[in-house]
Amino acid sequence: MGEYALRPLEAGTWDGFAGLAERHNGVFGGCWCTWFQTLSAEKERTCEANRSLKRRLVDEGRAHAALVFDQDEVVAWCEYGSPEELPNIYHRKQYEDELDVVPDYRITCIFVDKRYRRRGLSAVALRGTLDLIAAAGGGIVEGYPHDADGKKKSVLYNGTRTLFERAGFEFVRSKGMGNCVMRRTVS
Repeated sequence: MGEYALRPLEAGTWDGFAGLAERHNGVFGGCWCTWFQTLSAEKERTCEANRSLKRRLVDEGRAHAALVFDQDEVVAWCEYGSPEELPNIYHRKQYEDELDVVPDYRITCIFVDKRYRRRGLSAVALRGTLDLIAAAGGGIVEGYPHDADGKKKSVLYNGTRTLFERAGFEFVRSKGMGNCVMRRTVS
């Protein structure tokens, strides 16, 4: 990973994660990377409420992410967790109708600081997530990236099919317009 270090999101790394979110206005309109963690009807939709929710989930051990550090500053993250921890995925109805295997883990959000984009940090964060999953015992891991049909596409929150293929994921099926289900087993 060169000059970057990887650490899990936990109480001791909260300040780094919060710094990255705050530099980006709570990320995606104040989401604080909580959208996938709760069904939309179950939560308040304010930046401060999302920040508090995320902090509580981290403190309770119910929010997981690989954090990429440049020295003491978090510059990227990749959120992962069980389907119970991350129930709110895009195109959920279609996904559930076509469900063939329940994964042990989902990867739902990859985010890179705007000052660090185009440096391969999405791949660093994704690899770090797979390492953390392996350290936790491994299992079936799914991601839901954009399927750009081989074309270059700039995405901000969940990566591309090519990114996941390079990390050893296999295409399972399309999901919604322009997304797909990718899967791999981590030992």
